[in-house]
Amino acid sequence: MNAPGTARQLAAGLLRSAPLLSIVVPTFNERDNIAPLVDRLHDSLRGLDWEVVFVDDDSPDGTAEAVREIAAVDTRVRCLQRIGRRGLSSACIEGMLSSSAPYLAVMDGDLQHDERLLPAMLLALQGEPLDVVVGSRYVEGGGLGTFGAHRIAISRLATRVSHLVVPATLRDPMSGFFAIRRDAFMGCVRQLSAMGFKILVDLFASSPRPLRFRELPFTFRERIAGQSKLDTQVAWDYGMLLLDKLVGHVVPVRFIAFSLIGSLGVLVHLVVLGLLFRALGADFVASQLSATLVAMVFNFALNNRITYRDRQLHGLRWVRGLASFMAACSVGALANVGMAAWLYQHEQGWLLAALAGILVGAVWNYAITAVYTWGRARP
Repeated sequence: MNAPGTARQLAAGLLRSAPLLSIVVPTFNERDNIAPLVDRLHDSLRGLDWEVVFVDDDSPDGTAEAVREIAAVDTRVRCLQRIGRRGLSSACIEGMLSSSAPYLAVMDGDLQHDERLLPAMLLALQGEPLDVVVGSRYVEGGGLGTFGAHRIAISRLATRVSHLVVPATLRDPMSGFFAIRRDAFMGCVRQLSAMGFKILVDLFASSPRPLRFRELPFTFRERIAGQSKLDTQVAWDYGMLLLDKLVGHVVPVRFIAFSLIGSLGVLVHLVVLGLLFRALGADFVASQLSATLVAMVFNFALNNRITYRDRQLHGLRWVRGLASFMAACSVGALANVGMAAWLYQHEQGWLLAALAGILVGAVWNYAITAVYTWGRARP
């Protein structure tokens, strides 16, 4: 049933139906690539009803402003600007959710994906019983372009590892260029991890049923403007995504990362304590206090950079976050000692008591800081 006035507006041509295809482009510092990409989409999608949604993570180079300048004169172009959070996968998810199109595509904003493949992707989804069409570099006719030997080796290793959670018949699960039916996307959206850069792996691993797919070849092009976003953090995020798909239903993957960093913090504490107390001859209590403070700052900084990369704190919020983190961990230390002492007094053995205390402290620290330190990082 139409909303009041909708029928009259449709008759007057004031409203238009949703586009057939919505192309979601996650961006960060891609200002110089926006206009060329829009031009290429216009050339490649002639005769089709489409739109492009640029999801920008508040790029400091003014990417969002560049998109809005074009959107002001081209209704096919939309800008979704996110403040205070980062991540390619989560950007893709929000972009797809913002559209009503029955077919959705994802591609990078660096001009390395071949937009000329989009009509064939759409045609395959419309004409065949498929859920996903993947732009593949590893099927006949596709290629990695100017990838160096080192990057090719990394890509192939990541592909092999992905088969822990995706079908082995999918040749290029690391592709960031694909099209999907809206109903297939909506069927798994609530199970998505939204971690890191590999949204296609997340989709296949999260779907409640096997996704029907086909791969179409394309050759990866060389970046023209901007800089690659690949760094060591990408590898960590990818590992966390796979871990989340494998054990995330049992233990939150952020808790695993939080605990690993906490273990490193113990080593930092011991190193600082040894330097101050053993090497420099400082008072033990003063040395222990200093080591504790250094370890807390270390743990906070690393968790802010890695575990909560998508909610990173900066500036004054970093300082306030550190204060809340240290306050929470101080209470966690008391909970650790209290639980260990109670179990030990009840003759449970020193090792069990110590481990139980560590677990209680770790769970407390994770739960409280997730809410009060990084939970408020979202706008």
